[in-house]
Amino acid sequence: MNRTAYIFLLTTALFWGGNAVAGKFAVGHISPMLLTLLRWLVAFLLIAAIGTSQVRRDWNVLRKHLRLLAALGAFGFTFFNMALYSALNYTSAINVTIEQAGIPMVIFVANLLLFGMSVKTGQILGFSLSIVGVALTAGHGSFAQLATLKVNFGDALMLLAVLLYSGYTVALRFRPAIHWQSLMTVMTFFAFLTAIPLTIWEWQSGAMNPPDLTGTMVVLYTAILPSLAAQVLFIKGVEYIGANRAGLFINAVPIFGTLLAVALLGEEFRLYHAVALILVLGGIWIAELSGRKQVAISQADAA
Repeated sequence: MNRTAYIFLLTTALFWGGNAVAGKFAVGHISPMLLTLLRWLVAFLLIAAIGTSQVRRDWNVLRKHLRLLAALGAFGFTFFNMALYSALNYTSAINVTIEQAGIPMVIFVANLLLFGMSVKTGQILGFSLSIVGVALTAGHGSFAQLATLKVNFGDALMLLAVLLYSGYTVALRFRPAIHWQSLMTVMTFFAFLTAIPLTIWEWQSGAMNPPDLTGTMVVLYTAILPSLAAQVLFIKGVEYIGANRAGLFINAVPIFGTLLAVALLGEEFRLYHAVALILVLGGIWIAELSGRKQVAISQADAA
């Protein structure tokens, strides 16, 4: 099960790394609110096409948890992505990369404060190594460059996005035990509904930018892979190994985003990229070993 979770979570990080690149492609080709609306509309229609019958079978359980699922869809899907896409219009990809890497730390702290979940030394060490790797990438191989970064409105939006997705990840522990098709159908529906009023506001303020061909391709990519495939894989990963351990894999998102930028945008792959990749994945491995030992000890004590 652990190996399956690792595959799921690394694939999730790959798709979300692509989401960051897609967000950069979207600038000037489709406005942030409209992108979020269309992304979740397409995602909902796709999952509903195969999941409607499953929703009917799970409806008695779903009906009791609609408020929770509405909140998960709104905060984890809609508001997070609106904040991320909007941030990319105001701040650099370097800043966004650093700030997104704060999600696992917020998850750790939230689980500690809210549920008393302890964090082992190995997990802290692994997390720290991953942060060093992310910072190395963000600073283009120079930690000194990080000191020159300036905080602006985009950075504030990204910090809000970090809090939103961290809260979503922690709250996944309360989701009902239903089929993933039902879960995703309902959450994408609420994500779409939540995006409607903000898209109307964007239109009335004159900031709406209808999609051209590039914008349309971004909508399709984000709807299919980051929205559906990645979310399902992440939910299953959290189910298999818990939010603390699964959240650490988010640190791989900036690394995959860098690799995709090299492949798709023609950016040069440098030595520090390779070093950062080793640090991030090595940090995840160390933290995960510690997490697995903690689970094994807990199970032994329970027995």
